[in-house]
Amino acid sequence: MIANFIQSFVTCGDVTLSVHRAGKGTPLILLHGYPQNHHCWEKVAPAFADHFDVIVPDLRGYGDSDAPADDADHSTYSKRQMAADIAALMDQLGLKRAHILGHDRGGRVAYRFALDHPDRIIRLGIIEIVPTGDFWANWSADLALKAYHWTFLAQPAPLPERMIGADPASYIDWTLQSWTLDKSLAVFSDTALASYRAQAADPAHLHAMCADYRAGASFDRALDDTDKAAGRRIAVPLHFLWAQGGFPAQTGNPAALWQPWVDQLSDASCISGHFAMEENPQAVIDSFLPYFSAN
Repeated sequence: MIANFIQSFVTCGDVTLSVHRAGKGTPLILLHGYPQNHHCWEKVAPAFADHFDVIVPDLRGYGDSDAPADDADHSTYSKRQMAADIAALMDQLGLKRAHILGHDRGGRVAYRFALDHPDRIIRLGIIEIVPTGDFWANWSADLALKAYHWTFLAQPAPLPERMIGADPASYIDWTLQSWTLDKSLAVFSDTALASYRAQAADPAHLHAMCADYRAGASFDRALDDTDKAAGRRIAVPLHFLWAQGGFPAQTGNPAALWQPWVDQLSDASCISGHFAMEENPQAVIDSFLPYFSAN
């Protein structure tokens, strides 16, 4: 649990999502990434809840949310489908519009939501990603080594599931540690670590997390490329926070990769590895609290 947040379970089409909520005011939806779940927001969500109605779902396939089996074209875990889940969640909660802030895979759901449901988002926040198609297109040898999981997890089932499933806790610990700036697990709470390990130890959720990346390498990438070629743009403001020791920094000029997608772009960097909310929570609060509070 996130301190002072209340958990509920909300049926959204073909899945039931676990949702944590606290605060009041304009809705702010926080979307987590891989290999995490709602716990990644535990250091920043209470501060946001002092100003907003903060809603923290576990994406399909993660945390306490349902983890359906993947399908042949990987649409089940496409960011389009995950964004549709969030739209359905808003319907169930009676919310017409909301701010959305996403990290990692949740950032990909967030910008897909902005493209597919433009009338339902107020402001968009992105932490530590660049668009999926652009990330693939900007791979170098160094980035390929650092982001090896993009190709590993996307391999056909059940190869990565079996390899990770042989020792899921060690794989999760190694992944989390290697993506931090200090190469340490110290920034993660014991509760969060236990949750991330348990998630990977469950065959259905492990399959779902791999399916998330299979979608990224196929369905999501193709959809991004098609939208970019058609000149589709994100209509709402976008604020992008990238970590100096994270993945987008490896592309050279990460903010420039967002420019073709959005008319109102601002960006900032922080001293952190990939997991900015745990490694430098104050930077996340300082970057996004004024942004979402602006008229």
